[in-house]
Amino acid sequence: MTTILVTGGTGTLGRLVTERLRADGHEVRVLSRHAQPYAVDLVRGGSGLDAAVAGVDVIVHCATSPRGDDDKAAANVIAAARRAGVAHLVYISIVGVDVVPLGYYRTKYAVEKLVEESGLGWTILRTTQFHDLVVQLLQALAKPPVMLLPAGVRDQPIEVAEVAGRLAELAVGAPAGRVADMGGPEVRTFPELARAYLKATGKRRPPVNVRLAGGAYRALRDGGHLTPGRAVGKGTFEAYLAARFGGGAMSGPGQGAAEGDRLGARRSDGRR
Repeated sequence: MTTILVTGGTGTLGRLVTERLRADGHEVRVLSRHAQPYAVDLVRGGSGLDAAVAGVDVIVHCATSPRGDDDKAAANVIAAARRAGVAHLVYISIVGVDVVPLGYYRTKYAVEKLVEESGLGWTILRTTQFHDLVVQLLQALAKPPVMLLPAGVRDQPIEVAEVAGRLAELAVGAPAGRVADMGGPEVRTFPELARAYLKATGKRRPPVNVRLAGGAYRALRDGGHLTPGRAVGKGTFEAYLAARFGGGAMSGPGQGAAEGDRLGARRSDGRR
């Protein structure tokens, strides 16, 4: 039996990783800011972090924050892991962190470098965006009467449970360095995703493609965050919507694609 610490173990991904590892018979410690007995602010570090890491064989680092301090948190985790003699650090990252010049991506890429240079045994897995994150974005875009979509941008959402399963496998294996990326089963345009979401939720919003400016937008249009050659995920966006919102999103991806393509042809000449 392996003793494994999961940082961010109460979050969307970390909770599922924890469940999978425990089901496989491993001793798992859950670290988050408010979960006892390992309630730790990773940015501050301190004795609580050392206590959480003591006697641990593997750390699966899932904790993340949109505040831009992931690198500080990771530095503290790595320092504590060195002191405790942890054998293996597993880190979850995002496809395109080295290509798309978003602040959050740049921080995640900086964490990758910290992990690689840590002196610990390490494994890094990059994945595309989770289904629920895409839905969060679409929910925000659907609040106005008109749904403004980034023209020419596609996405490749993946089921978070599949990522959790892969992380659990990596955690109990030997350090493997940068492993093959995980992408969702389909690369979808935003009109396709938006129409599927609107159908599933019963909302009525006219989607309108809007061209944006800036390097991040260009990188997204160019598909820097996609990995079509590693479309290994099984769960589709429609299946996720159906499970979350009910039976409204039962049309297949081909139908959504056709509708999205027609919309895109009318309203945008951009590409991603």
